Order: sequence, then C-alpha cells, then structure tokens
Amino acid sequence: MTKNAPFPADRTFQVDLRGLVDLLSHHLYSSPRVYLRELLQNAVDALTARHTLEPAASAGDFGIRLYADGSSVRVEDDGVGLTEADVHTFLATIGRSSKRAEKIAEQRGDFIGQFGIGLLSCFLVADEIHVLSRSARTPDAPAVEWRGRGDGSYSVRTLPASVRPRPGTTVTLTPRADAREWTAPAQVHALALHFGSLLRHPVTFDDGRGDPAPVNPEPAPWDRPHPTPGARRRELAAYGEEVFGFTPLDTIELDLPAVGLKGIACVLPETVPAGRRHGHRVHVKGMLLSEQAEEILPEWAFFVRCVIDAESLRPTASREALYEDDTLAAVRDALAERLRAWLARTAASAPELLGRFLQVHHLAVKSLAVHDDEILRMLLPWLPFETTDGHATLDEFARTHRTVLVTSSVEEFRQVAAIASAAGLGVVNGGYTYDRELVHRLPEIRPEVTVADLDPATLTAHLDPVDRATELAAAAYLAQARDALAVFDCDVALRTFHPASAPALLIDSREARHERTRSQLAREQEGGLWGDILGHLRQEAPRAQLILNQLNPLVRTAVAIDEPELARTSAEALYGQAAMLSRRPLRPAESSLINRSFLDLLAHALRKDS
Repeated sequence: MTKNAPFPADRTFQVDLRGLVDLLSHHLYSSPRVYLRELLQNAVDALTARHTLEPAASAGDFGIRLYADGSSVRVEDDGVGLTEADVHTFLATIGRSSKRAEKIAEQRGDFIGQFGIGLLSCFLVADEIHVLSRSARTPDAPAVEWRGRGDGSYSVRTLPASVRPRPGTTVTLTPRADAREWTAPAQVHALALHFGSLLRHPVTFDDGRGDPAPVNPEPAPWDRPHPTPGARRRELAAYGEEVFGFTPLDTIELDLPAVGLKGIACVLPETVPAGRRHGHRVHVKGMLLSEQAEEILPEWAFFVRCVIDAESLRPTASREALYEDDTLAAVRDALAERLRAWLARTAASAPELLGRFLQVHHLAVKSLAVHDDEILRMLLPWLPFETTDGHATLDEFARTHRTVLVTSSVEEFRQVAAIASAAGLGVVNGGYTYDRELVHRLPEIRPEVTVADLDPATLTAHLDPVDRATELAAAAYLAQARDALAVFDCDVALRTFHPASAPALLIDSREARHERTRSQLAREQEGGLWGDILGHLRQEAPRAQLILNQLNPLVRTAVAIDEPELARTSAEALYGQAAMLSRRPLRPAESSLINRSFLDLLAHALRKDS
C-alpha cells in the first residue's frame, strides 16, 4: 500500500445466521429447551416496561399466555409492544436489545435479559419466527407483523390495529420435525413450570383441550403468609423436598434485602464427600437461571443446597450461570455468614439437632473451623474424633485426659491405640483431614488442657521394663531376633505392658521408614551424582522397634527357645504379626517374611508331631 494512501470505503460484516445459530446451540446454550426460557424472559421484560409506563397497574393486570397444540408454540404477553421502527431496529439487528434503547430502562436492574440475542434461540427448534406486536406507547398504533427465517431473511408489514386489539406481543413458532421433543404440548408445559414457577406475573398454559392451567398460581413459599413459625418451617421443608428430592435435616431462610435476595438453604441429611460442591437453584427476578450454580456459596458450605431468587445478580451471556463480579462475591460472603449464624443458633438452642447435624457433616464443620475462629470456639468441643476412648467429642475426652496426645497419621494411631489405652494415655487420631490441626488448637478453648504430638519415646516411656534376671535369661533370644530383623532396620526389646493378649508392638513411623529408604538408596547409588545428593540429605536413620510383651504367654515361651533357627523364625513371625496389626502397607520383603515364617513354623510343628 502506498504511504499515506487513503483507506477504501468501510464495509459491513456479513452474518451467516445458520452458522451463528449452530454456534449458539453448541457453545452458548446447554440445550434447545432454553428457547422457551428466552421467550418467557422477553415477555417478562416487556411486562416490566409496560408497568413502568402504567405504574398504577397491579402485577395481575398484565400476564403471559402459552399455547402449544403440537403444530405450533405461541407465547403471548400484554407487555409494552413494538412499533414498526422498533421491529426494524431491534428484531432485524442481531445482538441489539430493544431494552437498551429505552430511556425508561436506564436502570437495567428491572430487566432479566442483558444481551439481545435471546430470540435467536428460537431457531434451535424452528426455521421461522412470527412476531405480531402492538405498541402501548401510542394509543392508535397499528399492529406490526415480522417474520424472520433461518436463512437470514425477514419481512415486515403493518396491519390494522383490529388484528391485535390490545397492546403486547405474540411470538409463534412452527417447530421443525427434528425438534418435536422440545415443542410437544406436555414438554412445553413442563418447561414452563421448570423455568417460570416463581415468576411474579401470571403465566398460563393452554394445550387447546381444556381450560388454561396456571403455571405459577402461588408466590414463592418464602413470600406466602403462614399462621405460625412451625407451619412456615414445614412448608419451606416441603418445598425443599419437592425441589431437591430429599427431606432436609433443617431449612435455613436466606434474606439479603440489599440485593433483593430471598430463598432457603436445605441441610443435606446424608454425608457429602469433602470438596464435592452441589449445584444450587438460582432464579433471577423469578426466572430460573441455573440448577447448578456452584459459585453462590463458598466451598466449605457443601452440606447445604440452596434455592434462591435474586434481583441484582448478573447472568452470563447464556443466562445459565452467574457472572463473577463484586456483587456476587458480596452475596457469597453474606450467605456464608447466614450459615455461620445458623450454626451458632443451633449450638446455643438446639443441641439435639446439632448432634444429628455433626454426626452427618462433621467434616464440613471441621473444614470451616480450621479457617474460622468463631466457629472453632463455638463447635470444636462438639466435634467427634477417633480416640483411645472410642469416638468421642474433644470436650468429653478432655475431661478425662488433661494431656492429649495426637498422632500424625491413621497408621500410627492404629499401631499404638490398644497399648496407649491400657497405659492410660489419651491419644487422638490426627491422621484424618483437619483433625491434627484442630486438636492442637484445643488449648485456645480449654486452657487447662495440654496437647502434644505422640512420638515413640512417649509411648515406650509408659512401658514397664522387665527385671534384670528375666532380661538376662532372654538375652540370647533377643540377640538372635535382632539379627533376624536387621534387614528391616528393626531393634528388639522386652517390656511388660497391657493388654497381655498383645504379644508384640511395632513402633515405626512413616518418617522413619522414608529416612531408612533414602539411606538405603544412598548406599546403593554411592559414588554417583544421585548418591551424592542423597548422601547430603542423609541423617542418622531411626530404627523401628519391635517391643515384645513379657506378659504374653506366647512371648514367654518364645524367649526360652534354644534352637537358633526356630528362634529366628519365631521372631520373624512376631514381627510379621505386629506389622499386620499396624495396618500399614506391607513391603514386599515383609509379605515374603510373613509367608516364610508361617510355613517354617508349620513345618516345625509337623516334624515335632511325627
């Protein structure tokens, strides 16, 4: 192009309407069923504009009527209507909404639609859209007819006012053969109930075989008068069951006047996996927006499902989700505070309900308590934990154990639980999500309680040593046992502890096993780069401990064995049994040892019998 040469004349984009509709159907809308929601939405917004022109009219003066007889679908409203200029400007221009041009609509909050593309969704089920409208702004305005076709063409003509005596708009669709499932009378009725059950304007449905049926005969349950608080709770619970299909453990009323939000949160009666977020049912100005709106509540609130209706939340372009903005963030925080307030009220005035709730949803409350000091102070004493006294609340456990020990893993707790309980130690299983962190915060609420991590030295200090003569008599056996178990970096000691039915206790932390594995790899890779790296990381590898119980008859018999091979085999068998009781994953060498020692003992017994 020559320098400073003028640009050629501007051109207008050409729109492939079929391609655009295909794009909408595959990437914007989740299903062709949204066509009815878009038609209802346009009708509701037209009624809102009509009420702005005639503020003295009541909500029941103007309505929406649906007709479906199998051959066509028709939506008729008593809204503000369109002039011929409006039709040319807005129905024939993709992406422009008539509501944008209205001075009366400068405050967009009165309208549901925001994007001016909703009418295109009708091409998902029909090849032609017929619109007949008459404006309410001019008393003698003629009727205007618009026909839009899927190939991108349209026609407009004016008709006498008698064709449509009252202001408003009628949209008629002639369904395509491949869209009959979405336009059958029963389906249209079901979709109307699904999307429009909470609309504030009267909506009726007529299939041509009887009297029109009301779609939304009653206001939302939270807007209905109730004779007593108990009756209100029962009706809200019944509505929650109707919407979600379960009987709520309780219902929590949600009311945020600043954004015009009302609704309920239904407490789930069954445990929900941690981190799983349920979708919530969100209406905007009565119109159903989404049944899977996860973003309305924080992640920790997965123990409830909500149904809400809001005035000021902003939908995305598809009107099937909420736009993430400051308003939504503020609503999310406010709803979270309502749930916290419910927990506080329940803890203060309904201990039976709180007990049932925590039995089901203690994990959700633990996740909240970790980050919320108020909930921590309020509910930590009530939360159940696995302890050496069985499943108990921390409040119950702290009454009998002023020093609370907590393990770092489920495996360690299972190793020591029976012996620690017999020794009178109070140990809490800290291996589950959030538990160890929460137990360590118990002194914030109960200052008289001390919390410490359990380590092997703490436990072995509570095991009684045997007398010197017994130790000397067992010295030869202990030496042979240490030699047999050296491959596992395991020491062997003889103590007395309860219960006497436990022959041996294996004390071996996960960190110790990891350190021994690293040390072994360093020895195997000695001289190489990887071996040098592991060598720098290497510490003195802690050894596992197999503690034999002198009070156990089997152990007393074993330490008296004078046959070296049988002594080694018995030590291996005791190690294998203790390893299995710890419930940690067995290494291949340990599984092999258990099998070998069992077969060797069986062979010895058979030889002895023969």
